[in-house]
Amino acid sequence: MFATPDLIEGRLIRRYKRFLADIKLADGTEVTAHCPNTGSMLGCQPADARVWLSLSDNPKRKLPYTWELVETSAGVLACVNTARPNHQVRAAIEQERIAGLAGYASIQPEKNYGTEKSRIDLFLSGHDRLPDAWVEVKNVTLCEGEAGIGYFPDAVSTRGQKHLRELMVQVAAGDRGVLVFCVNHTGISEVRPADHIDPVYGKMLREAARAGVELMAWQADLFRAGGPSGSLALVRPLPVILD
Repeated sequence: MFATPDLIEGRLIRRYKRFLADIKLADGTEVTAHCPNTGSMLGCQPADARVWLSLSDNPKRKLPYTWELVETSAGVLACVNTARPNHQVRAAIEQERIAGLAGYASIQPEKNYGTEKSRIDLFLSGHDRLPDAWVEVKNVTLCEGEAGIGYFPDAVSTRGQKHLRELMVQVAAGDRGVLVFCVNHTGISEVRPADHIDPVYGKMLREAARAGVELMAWQADLFRAGGPSGSLALVRPLPVILD
């Protein structure tokens, strides 16, 4: 099963230059950690938030710590490491947790495709009944309101718009185009397009759904007894609402 390393708790001092975060560890030591997230991280970087880091033993790394999880102001957990979702979804497919994507003989990551020079997150082939599936994975950590509504994207995403266009082309050619929202936030109960942040993406997402692109949302288990989980396993489907 895919799993993160053991996690180290600390407190967020600040995030800056997108990829850097200063963290105070439990013993008072201050470290600079790599922040593997290119998005706005809206709602996921409150001041003095509890955070959890992984520690690499690779001597060539300039920053051995990586920011993995955060406790939001609502007291719930979110995984901010956007390198994790592809592995989470792949593990769920291999374990046949996602019924709609089970039965494929081969899973190829980062396959080049499309007229816009894209790379698909996961390419599934070799099913005895279903066409090949081009699977795009998106990390969802933006939660707004008391109803637990999750939104994507958390910033204007021209890259995400491009991916929707590419998926529609694959569907038109006879293959499956699948968009999996990997919900790495324990307070989210449904996923919607963030029309208030990127209305173009919202419009294109609805267009893609009408064109036959399949939309799925799966929520990760971020807890274990006594603290945050290192497994990040996808454990439950959530509805994708386009109304």
